[in-house]
Amino acid sequence: MAFKQVIEIYDFLDSSSIKESEIKKFFISRGLDKSEIETHRVKGEKGETVFVKIKICGKEGKSKREKAPTLGIIGQLGGIGARPHKIGLVSDADGAITALASALKIAEMRKKGDELKGDVIITTHLCPNSPIIPHEPVPFMGAPISIETMNKYGVDAQMDAILSIDTTKGNRIINQRGFAISPTVKDGYILRVSEDLLSIMEIVTGKLPIVFAITTQDITPYGNEIYHLNSIMQPSTATSAPVVGVAITTEIPVPGCATGANHCLDIEMAVRFVIEVAKAFGEGKCSFYNEKEFQRLLSLYGSLEHLKTLGRKT
Repeated sequence: MAFKQVIEIYDFLDSSSIKESEIKKFFISRGLDKSEIETHRVKGEKGETVFVKIKICGKEGKSKREKAPTLGIIGQLGGIGARPHKIGLVSDADGAITALASALKIAEMRKKGDELKGDVIITTHLCPNSPIIPHEPVPFMGAPISIETMNKYGVDAQMDAILSIDTTKGNRIINQRGFAISPTVKDGYILRVSEDLLSIMEIVTGKLPIVFAITTQDITPYGNEIYHLNSIMQPSTATSAPVVGVAITTEIPVPGCATGANHCLDIEMAVRFVIEVAKAFGEGKCSFYNEKEFQRLLSLYGSLEHLKTLGRKT
C-alpha cells in the first residue's frame, strides 16, 4: 500500500510556496542520500517553478556500473496550484503527487532492505501559482515555463523507458475514474500497447485494464498550433526511449485548475502500478515495446522522427 506516502506528499505540496531546502530535507529524512536529490528553480515569462530530480540507485543499476535498465518516472503537469485565483492543490497536481509519492515509497522500501534491481529516476516540477489557460472542453493549467524547458529538466538521457504521469481529466476521451495507460510511443511511432504493462495494471487494480486513445497530433511538440489531448506525451518528443502515458482519469471532464479534485484512491493505485513496473523493468521482466516489430516498421516505412519537431515552416 502507498496511502501513507500519497497523503504525506499531498500535505507537503499543499502550500503557497515551495522551498528547495525543504524538499531535500523531506526526502533525506526518508532515507535518500543528498547526492540523489537535485532541485533547480527556473524562471520563465509567466513565473517560476522548482524542478525536482530524484535518482534512486538500484543494487544492479547503471549507477553501480551494472547492467539493469533505468526507469524514468515523470510527473507531467502545468502546475500544482493556481494562486492567487485558486487556493489549494489543483487537479493538475496529480502527476507530481504520484511521481513524488512513488519516489518516497521506493526510498522507504530500500531503507527497509527491499532494494530495486535497476536505478529509478523521478522528475517533476512544482509551481504553486501557475496560470490558467483556455482549453476545450474545460480550462487547463498552464506552466510558467515552456515545454522545451520542461523536457530539458524532466527527461534524462539515462532513462531507458519512461512513464509519463499526468492528470487527464479535461476531456471526453476517457470516461472512467482511476487511471489509464497509453500505447507506447517511440520516435514518432504509436506502437501497440505493452502486454506486460497491461498485465501489471490488471493485477494492481483487480480490474480489466483501461487504455486511452492518443493521436498523431498528441505526440507532436506543443507550439505547432495543433490541438493536443494534454501534455502527457510531450516527453516522447525529447527522447528515443519508449514512453507510456499514465493518465489519472475521471468519468466527466474536470478542469485542471479545479481544487478539491485530487482523488487519493486513484493516485494510490497509480503509485502501486508505477512501483510494480519499476520492479519488473529493472529485472528485465517488463518490456515497453517489441524491438523486432519496431525495426520491421522502420525497414518498411522509415523514420517518423520528424514528428518530434515543429515541422515545416508554412
